[in-house]
Amino acid sequence: MGTSNYPNYPTSNGYLTETIRNQYISKAMDNKLLPENAYDLSEVISLDASNDPSKPIQFWQLYSVLGQDRIVDIVYAFYQRVFDDEKWFSDVFAAVGGIGHHVNTQASMWVDVMGGGLYYHGGEFRLNFHHTHNAMALMNEKGAERWVELMVQTLNDPTLDFTDDKRVRPAINTFLSHFMSKYAADFDFRDDRNFGETNPA
Repeated sequence: MGTSNYPNYPTSNGYLTETIRNQYISKAMDNKLLPENAYDLSEVISLDASNDPSKPIQFWQLYSVLGQDRIVDIVYAFYQRVFDDEKWFSDVFAAVGGIGHHVNTQASMWVDVMGGGLYYHGGEFRLNFHHTHNAMALMNEKGAERWVELMVQTLNDPTLDFTDDKRVRPAINTFLSHFMSKYAADFDFRDDRNFGETNPA
């Protein structure tokens, strides 16, 4: 990895950024993944990734590294797999809208949480409404298992551009693991799915 000079892209809080960041930090502090003074550490709470390669990238700092286009590319590659998948899975998404609709909404949510600004209008209410109404048929063991399988296949695709910063993939895995853990608790399914290496303690 070469010397970084982040931010590569200008950052700002979205509708979800601070809420999700604070939820994650509190949980990570409880699990001893972040120190008790995490809220006082600029490399933790900043929206800009640290230029010190020994410091992990937090997922709300990913926009500062990846920018919008790379994030959209990841989400698009995922939904290509979703819409090519078995009907029991893909039909739930197709009933809501086409691939363009899902890429736009999911990428907006990712950019918003990852420090790219105000993209996901409706914030946490909209996110919760989507999963309790539009996606309810897949908020279970079988749906979660398939969702994770397709996402891991996507992230393992060597054609995706995560930049040469090796901290990016663990940060994305941490982001996904945080939300999967939340949904497992909300919808009462097992929280043992693995996206790969996450941020170290």
